Amino acid sequence: MTLLHFPRAVQSAVAALWAIDEAMGAAIAGASQPALAGIKLAWWREALARLDTDPAPPEPRLRAVADTLLPLGISGHDVAAIEQGWAALIQERQDPELVARRGQSLFAIEARLVGSTIDLPDAAGALFALSDAMRRGIADFSAARDAALASLRRYRTPVRLRPVTLAARLAARDLAEPEGTPGRALALLAHRLTGKINAA
Repeated sequence: MTLLHFPRAVQSAVAALWAIDEAMGAAIAGASQPALAGIKLAWWREALARLDTDPAPPEPRLRAVADTLLPLGISGHDVAAIEQGWAALIQERQDPELVARRGQSLFAIEARLVGSTIDLPDAAGALFALSDAMRRGIADFSAARDAALASLRRYRTPVRLRPVTLAARLAARDLAEPEGTPGRALALLAHRLTGKINAA
């Protein structure tokens, strides 16, 4: 888990963001039909958007967004944007560019949380989202994933943004290796020191 690599002041906000992301993932994994998954995803998207105008309902993950992300200038609409990437996974034709937007939206929010004004390359978020979909066994996006990885060959993440791109570094390393292994721990350390996502 990369949460502890973020500044302590924003760790609760990052945790709230990822809790919403996981809730959307669970909506897909737990639905017996794509239409049902779509309804659940739409509920999350609309509930998040309403946080910009209405008090948070008694749902812990929505309350966490209202309590930790909104005060830092991240809107409910900003968080709701990750739904598009999840929704792309339940379409008959799964467009890798749409799937990638989940990671791009997550990384863009995290970059704002760490106070960076430097734009991340879209390939970093794409690499994470495509790899994660494959890791979950949802679909095979090998071609798009490899293209994203190749485009990052010479990229070095600025120091402030390295907590954000740790997830991309792990995605670049190995789809199958479980968390907590020595190799993954070394990859995290190397990324913090060098900023490289594609270390090949």
